Amino acid sequence: MTLMSPPKPPDDAEKNRFSARARRYARVGTQVGGVAARIAGQRLTGATGRRAGNATALAAALGGLKGPLMKVAQLLATIPDALPPEYAGELIKLQSEAPPMGWAFVRRRMQAELGTGWEKKFQSFEHQPAAAASLGQVHRAVALSGEALACKLQYPDMQSAVEADLRQLRLLFSLRSRFDPAIDTQEIAQEIAERLREELDYRREARHIALYAHMLKDEAAIRVPGVWPELSTGRLLTMDWLEGRKLLAYKDAALERRNRIATAMFTAWWLPFSRHGVIHGDPHLGNYSVFGDGEEPAGINLLDYGCIRIFPPRFVGGVVDLYRGLEIGDEARIVHAYETWGFRRLNKSLIETLNIWARFIYGPLLDDRARTIADGVKPSSYGRREAFQVHQALKRQGPVTVPREFVFMDRAAIGLGAVFLHLAAELNFYRLFNEAIEGFSVGAVGARQRAALAAAGLMQPEGGGPQAGISG
Repeated sequence: MTLMSPPKPPDDAEKNRFSARARRYARVGTQVGGVAARIAGQRLTGATGRRAGNATALAAALGGLKGPLMKVAQLLATIPDALPPEYAGELIKLQSEAPPMGWAFVRRRMQAELGTGWEKKFQSFEHQPAAAASLGQVHRAVALSGEALACKLQYPDMQSAVEADLRQLRLLFSLRSRFDPAIDTQEIAQEIAERLREELDYRREARHIALYAHMLKDEAAIRVPGVWPELSTGRLLTMDWLEGRKLLAYKDAALERRNRIATAMFTAWWLPFSRHGVIHGDPHLGNYSVFGDGEEPAGINLLDYGCIRIFPPRFVGGVVDLYRGLEIGDEARIVHAYETWGFRRLNKSLIETLNIWARFIYGPLLDDRARTIADGVKPSSYGRREAFQVHQALKRQGPVTVPREFVFMDRAAIGLGAVFLHLAAELNFYRLFNEAIEGFSVGAVGARQRAALAAAGLMQPEGGGPQAGISG
């Protein structure tokens, strides 16, 4: 299937409707506002020790809402130290699956996207979704030419719900600031908002798929689906169906098989970043499957491209500078890396605090031997201890603003590490990483990035700010 740019979007009558937004405000305010008011009251009366109860109540409120705010809550729970540990522990339990749309609803949605007679554009279209999540659901279908398809269909009024929920995001962060102000969360909130808006744009996701197809075209162990632009819109994304088994189906397989899967995962994440400045910001188990011959894995399928982060090449240079600085004990290079990323008011104490986290993330990459990513750590606990240490140190130094690029960089690194832990893989991460950055230069990353983005119809990030939007 040849990758092509989707057609120009038609007028969007559903986009960010005020009536839908108002309904969402009322629903969110009722369910979440009560929890926030209770916490505020406890602060005024000096009540303490009730975080666990408040966290459970907030999780229950958000779990009933579904949609974007629940997705944001799940995301916050996977960013180490974005929320107090009691809240993170409860929110991470939220189920990502929402009740699917019924068939009558799906038919109306498909007609709105592809027009009257849409069913004649498929040989078959399964009534029951193959997967349902917080923003949409996926149906299996068969093209008129016989190919198996995956049709990702967005729930109605999601853009309105996102805009309403993003305003409520400040409530979640205000919970953090009421406990302690060690981390300024303003940049985190802005980054989450931008990525969530992008995730609703299926035309952009189609371009993300084209981007990954370009970057990984020489990697036989990684499969990227083709896009069917004539069957896609801004809220419907039709792709090749990639057959595969769940990653956890291999958790009891022989070590060599688990290592083969983990190596493909490492390549799928680090190669695009080290060579093109692009990361997949949501590397959880459901976004991958394993292809192969029966029990013998040959590689992985990349299934979801909504949460993709494109970095300026100099940011990647900072990642390599920090690695080399930690490797040889070059403090000046370490400081230069933090400055490149946008950390301000650096002093010896803050640098030592940041290095706690850096040594945790880079630890396996600095150790030239076959090893697990973290011995004896549960996937759900990966990074939590180190985040606590960092936070305790920051409390003594005043608020620190974390540059927005780190939100998904940290989240993705933690998510990827958790996958390695689920697989109990034992790899020489040092050698894999050094192969990925061999011959590294910021200029080369910039050249490759420009070529890849142009091939996918995406724009180059400008300067050190957030990534740019879609071109033309």
